[in-house]
Amino acid sequence: MASNSSLPVGRGLWFVCIAATAWGTGGAVAAVLYDTSGLGPVAVSWWRFVGGVLLLAGVRRWFGPRGRLRFPRGSWGSMTVTGCGLALYQTAYFVAIQYTGLAVATVVTLGAGPVLIAVGARLAGIERLDGAGVAACVGAVLGLVLLVGDGVVGVGAGTGADAGVDPVGVGFALLSAAGYASVTLLTRRGNGLDRYDTALGGFGVGAVVLAPLAIIDGPLPSSGGVVLTAGLLFYLMAVPTALAYALFFAGLAVVRATTASVVALVEPVTAAAVAVTLLGERLTPVAAVGGAILLGTVFLLMRSERQSVDS
Repeated sequence: MASNSSLPVGRGLWFVCIAATAWGTGGAVAAVLYDTSGLGPVAVSWWRFVGGVLLLAGVRRWFGPRGRLRFPRGSWGSMTVTGCGLALYQTAYFVAIQYTGLAVATVVTLGAGPVLIAVGARLAGIERLDGAGVAACVGAVLGLVLLVGDGVVGVGAGTGADAGVDPVGVGFALLSAAGYASVTLLTRRGNGLDRYDTALGGFGVGAVVLAPLAIIDGPLPSSGGVVLTAGLLFYLMAVPTALAYALFFAGLAVVRATTASVVALVEPVTAAAVAVTLLGERLTPVAAVGGAILLGTVFLLMRSERQSVDS
């Protein structure tokens, strides 16, 4: 990750913000795939990993580090943990969507993230949480409580949204948050690899880990149009996967892990907007206020991070 040290902090923050926005659309695409293709959450996640590996390998040729792709022996351990963490994070998230709906699954996963990351970063000695970080976490929790507690009511069958706040779905969302936190902290600490190689290696490991489960789950579509399914899968592979994770890992080279996790709360706001506009879920006025608080918290923290670096 040392190759990213010259990246300006402001650009790194926007990289994380763009990645989070892309992730917010990924859950909606997965929900549509469940309804139209017959694919389950494990199969969708496995296709995402396979496509991510292929696309990242292609992108690396033009934008990644020069020379052959090599993984030093000392990087295998962290790369394996990263891959397993990505597999846990994404698959548990997709399962949570089926049980408790897109919006709730997203906000619970990302809402627990800043807390787990802040505690983990302090225990691991990676970074300390300053006053701005504490205020941002408090604002984020308040926004999430308003967004989830009052208000996203699902009406779309097949997305899990009609089940309300399901305890099983919340449990999978918290499991997803644990995987997300481990990947974020490990990437922030660094493993000696470029951002493309970190993402490429992690998705390669994740694809291998998920392959047996995908075979059991059924890796091929059983219904729906081939063109629609292929298009949705390609979008899932390209935008919320290859592009988003390359940007996210690049941003983590210069942005604190806790800051990145709060900035990533753009994702639940995006997911809630997509759920309302495309999937027929309803957002109450109180929940809309919660979303506005989240966005305000994100941009205030981004400003604070840039000012602390400039000073």
